[in-house]
Amino acid sequence: MTAVADHDIEAPPALDFDLTAPYGLAAPAKQQRLLAALNRLTEWHAARCEPYQNLVERLFDKGAAASREDLPYLPVRLFKTLELRSVPRAEVFKTLSSSGTTGQAVSRIFLDRETAARQTRVLAAIMASFLGRQRLPMVIVDSANLLQDRTRFNARAAGILGFSTFGRNHFHCLDDELVLDADALDAFLDKHRGAPVFAFGFTFVVWQSLYQGALRAGRRFDFGPGSTLVHGGGWKRLADQQVDGAEFGRRLRERLGIERVLNYYGMVEQVGSVFMECEHGHLHSPVFADVVIRDPQTLEALPAGRKGLIQVLSALPLSYPGHSILTEDLGILHGEDDCPCGRAGRYFSVLGRLPQAELRGCSDTRSM
Repeated sequence: MTAVADHDIEAPPALDFDLTAPYGLAAPAKQQRLLAALNRLTEWHAARCEPYQNLVERLFDKGAAASREDLPYLPVRLFKTLELRSVPRAEVFKTLSSSGTTGQAVSRIFLDRETAARQTRVLAAIMASFLGRQRLPMVIVDSANLLQDRTRFNARAAGILGFSTFGRNHFHCLDDELVLDADALDAFLDKHRGAPVFAFGFTFVVWQSLYQGALRAGRRFDFGPGSTLVHGGGWKRLADQQVDGAEFGRRLRERLGIERVLNYYGMVEQVGSVFMECEHGHLHSPVFADVVIRDPQTLEALPAGRKGLIQVLSALPLSYPGHSILTEDLGILHGEDDCPCGRAGRYFSVLGRLPQAELRGCSDTRSM
């Protein structure tokens, strides 16, 4: 990869947002600030990642985008086939990979220290607005061995490492075979009886190993008053079992005594910019991120109330061109700045994957 000198930019785009109020900036102020940051990132990555520059120049209008809907975007599957990197290889200190079955291509995401630091800061800001700033006793619904290699992480490991900073006295409740250690979990909860407990895990692992494991063992647990579970990913397998978000939360509250069950939407291609679910079941975009819903056939941006492909925007990534990604997930935009929870910004729902995830490749993508 060679830098493109004609567009060279010396100073990296600043993360110029108030992290103490991640949902406190309403449109149009948010749109103006975020659009400026995203246009700057497009220029930044075009100057440093030749494959990205070639794609943008061939497929999209040149010049700064006039709206979030006009921003160039990359189909998420390109991260599985191209090395998209905007820093020299020597500056990459961590490589993330998406989850995938054996033999399946996975995304490779290259992080430098500044991008990783930005992701950590914004994730902390998002979670503080939901959990508070006190670090709570934490149950990690996974195996401790998943975190052995700190330089090469898959999506699950990266998620666990990121969210574990919001807890203390970490306890991994599953063994290496993802089997629940019921007695050890009971002992941990008893030790922290009376204190709020924070739990984190990936949705299907929580369902299959924690909830189903408790059922198989004939056990009930009491995570206690103020307990919160944050989970994300793996909904397709639960949909196959006819379990939706409401049923998932109801069963966990009944069997495990977890008071608050919060889903989030995120991906390894944009670690840090997670979209948290509010108490009304809506996913929210923070001040430094946003979503656009696009028609799967025409790729035109859709208004609220229309089902389409989710495009995710993030002001975070400096080391790879992941600031505007067209996913293979279907969603629906509900509105902006008017969710009953009071949080500003766009809010939406994820409806599942595009059937067979057959999104047209970049060669078929047209600028809007």
